[in-house]
Amino acid sequence: MNGRTADIGAIIDTVKVSRFQIVILTMCFLVVLVDGFDTAVVGYIAPSLRGEWGLAASQLSPAFGAGLLGLMCGSFLLGPLADTYGRKKVLLLSVLVFALATLATAASKSIGMFIALRFVTGVGLGGAMPTCITLSSEYSPARCRMLMVTLSSSGFAFGLALSGEVASHVIPVFGWRVLLLIGAFVPLLLLPLLAWLLPESVRFMVGRSRYRGALLSVVAKMTGTTDWQKVTFVKAESAANDRSPVSRLFVEGQAPRTLLLWGAFFGSMFVIYLLTSWLPSVLKDAGYGISTAARISTLLPVGGIFGGVIAAILMDRLNPHRVLFVMYLGAAIALTAVGFLLADQVWASAAVFLVGFGVAGGQNGLNLLAAISYPTSARATGVSWAVASGRIGSIVGSMAGAFMMAEFGQGQTLFATIAAPALGGALALFVLGRWTERIGASDARDAPATS
Repeated sequence: MNGRTADIGAIIDTVKVSRFQIVILTMCFLVVLVDGFDTAVVGYIAPSLRGEWGLAASQLSPAFGAGLLGLMCGSFLLGPLADTYGRKKVLLLSVLVFALATLATAASKSIGMFIALRFVTGVGLGGAMPTCITLSSEYSPARCRMLMVTLSSSGFAFGLALSGEVASHVIPVFGWRVLLLIGAFVPLLLLPLLAWLLPESVRFMVGRSRYRGALLSVVAKMTGTTDWQKVTFVKAESAANDRSPVSRLFVEGQAPRTLLLWGAFFGSMFVIYLLTSWLPSVLKDAGYGISTAARISTLLPVGGIFGGVIAAILMDRLNPHRVLFVMYLGAAIALTAVGFLLADQVWASAAVFLVGFGVAGGQNGLNLLAAISYPTSARATGVSWAVASGRIGSIVGSMAGAFMMAEFGQGQTLFATIAAPALGGALALFVLGRWTERIGASDARDAPATS
């Protein structure tokens, strides 16, 4: 291998998936799991906060909104930093910030203090998941990238589900503060493992001389061979290095793709976070106990786990835009059905599961779609800013929950209204798929003929 060049992407695509890569995906899974857990806790402790501090539902809206505003700011800020300074550094910083902020939130004495600390928590959370998606994508071979990244990012849905299950047992016995303590200590314990086991992105290290030793070590672990000392590693990507990561989201025909992705992310996260924040309260007001409401709400992320895996398998074999379009369209139909089935626990639970299957499962597919849409030099920014556009939807959705409950009540009109953004996401994906097909056909026509 001496004196040769080697495409790092081709190496990852051709060698057998190593134990080293599985460890990376597992670490990303655990980070996204604690991210999902900490993101969801506010929805489950909201009824307890209202009781302890004597709050109206409208007074809780800033608590939901502050955390999600922090998520949006963290995504916008930390994505470009990850493209500039490395994925691992930004990921470790993100985990440290949201763990310490969650720990401090458990000591809140007022709703004002709670809101401020949830914003800081959100900043950390906003950098963690997009960076994990980027890192796991860059270590997955093309032949099974969708499935591997989906399995890794499905940790978020597991975290949402685990948060609800833990809440149903912890809050009635120990109170809401203990739930936050759990959400803080787990990532703090995880942090040393991440620093030890997680490497920097292999694609980020290519072409950076200070990472030469680390790159050789990573390639040796992936391939099982050490004869790489005189090999020059390259990336089969053309990107203008004089452009900022943000500008690369809009040049060379990327603008329509970026804007349509952002629209789909907005609609998806609007629905996910509105339901995560307010569904337990809606169910409680409909007559269910706190534990029952938490368990039914948990079916939303559980459905997302199954939906995410099915979506990844189908996206590896079929047109990914069409797969996601069908999932979001189905989620909109299931959401409308929830309003008609709310009084029946079994049927309401089934409908909530189907909503999660479509919209939370589809979100995993959207994350992957963003990761494969941009070059390495802008990938973390592309994923983070797409997620950030979704965070705007999550802020609007979570804060609109109280207004929508007051305006439309607890039944059919409420859930039909919530279904509208899911339908909008489906339409954005449909248009994006048609646009991508036209661009692909145009590129094929413009390509020179080969003999």
